[in-house]
Amino acid sequence: MKAIITFIIIFCVIVVVHEFGHFFFAKRSGILVREFAIGMGPKIFAHTGKDGTAYTVRILPLGGYVRMAGWGEDKTEIKTGSPASLTIGQDGKVTRINLSSHQIDQTALPMNVTGYDLEDELTITGLVLDESKTYSVDHDATIVEEDGTELRIAPLDVQYQNASVWGRLITNFAGPMNNFILSLVVFIALAFVQGGAQDTSTNAVTVTSGGAMQAAGIKTGDEILSIDGDSITDWASLKEAVAENTADFSEEDSLSVAVKSSDGVKKTVEVKPEEHDGSYFIGVSPALKTGFWDKIVGGIQQTWIGATAIFSALGNLITNFSLNKLGGPVAMYQMSAQASEAGLASVLYLMGMISINLGIFNLIPIPALDGGKIVINIIEAVRRKPLKQETETYITLAGVAVMFVLMIAVTWNDIMRAFF
Repeated sequence: MKAIITFIIIFCVIVVVHEFGHFFFAKRSGILVREFAIGMGPKIFAHTGKDGTAYTVRILPLGGYVRMAGWGEDKTEIKTGSPASLTIGQDGKVTRINLSSHQIDQTALPMNVTGYDLEDELTITGLVLDESKTYSVDHDATIVEEDGTELRIAPLDVQYQNASVWGRLITNFAGPMNNFILSLVVFIALAFVQGGAQDTSTNAVTVTSGGAMQAAGIKTGDEILSIDGDSITDWASLKEAVAENTADFSEEDSLSVAVKSSDGVKKTVEVKPEEHDGSYFIGVSPALKTGFWDKIVGGIQQTWIGATAIFSALGNLITNFSLNKLGGPVAMYQMSAQASEAGLASVLYLMGMISINLGIFNLIPIPALDGGKIVINIIEAVRRKPLKQETETYITLAGVAVMFVLMIAVTWNDIMRAFF
């Protein structure tokens, strides 16, 4: 249960923060955000704000989404002959179109819809007592969808396509940008949670509770002088020495570690590393810088380290593609389970890394991802005119198809690795 809760929290926070970036800058660009949803599936709570956005909470706690007017698959469709009830204002214009059987208004006008234009002419036509009538629709009218969700209609002037090219570009970039900001905040918080920022420039170490070095009597703050004769000056040389001297290791072998304690006493101890997934660990991590600004700077540095590591992994993936280098929801759940057992610091580290990963991945120039949309925005800025909506739709659908196939392949590969 703890693993499931950890997975849900990490996934929801990362996705909702990403979507909030799109939401915030869409509104600043004059785009109507019809719905901001937390979770997926049937709604369990809804509130329509004064800004015209429906804020909903949905039953499946798996991320969230933003519905911007005219963006992606956001369409208002009413089937011919559908029953509807119209609320008409004092000026004779329709202020509410109810398509749901879940919400009944006895004062509304019943109609069987035969035609509508809720984008340009703002009219709705239908049969009222077997007589065809057409009504004007208010610009800020709402429509209650069949599942009971009440949203603003989407006239052309508040649609995504009508915003300036720079407004659309920043709206698309804002999702990944928010993921980078979240990672920065999380890594700074991690530095405070663990009592400081890692200092990899020294040979002093933090000893892991229950690890091999603690069993040998080594304490946090002690300096590692050498490992099997290899001189240790910093964290990088320590890792290299452990890797080299355990290359042909067996369970009976041990490492000879020269140590200088915090009070200046030098000694040599025998340490038996612990094996995990083919690698050996001696149970230490870098020493910590505990100053306030050290923690802030350390969080910034960790964000940069995480980003460069992911860029390096992406480069390696391009030059030597393998599904084993990718991970989907199944792999993320497994990592969440491991992090939940290790404690809050591990959960924060995982959240920070996944958030960076999502931000960078979304900037890849593939149609359907934010990066693909940004490329289209740049092309439009250069051409000084937008692409045809049909062309953009076809490009996006092609990207969706590629991403769908890739996601299925990655998820299947994750399942095979996890259970077979």
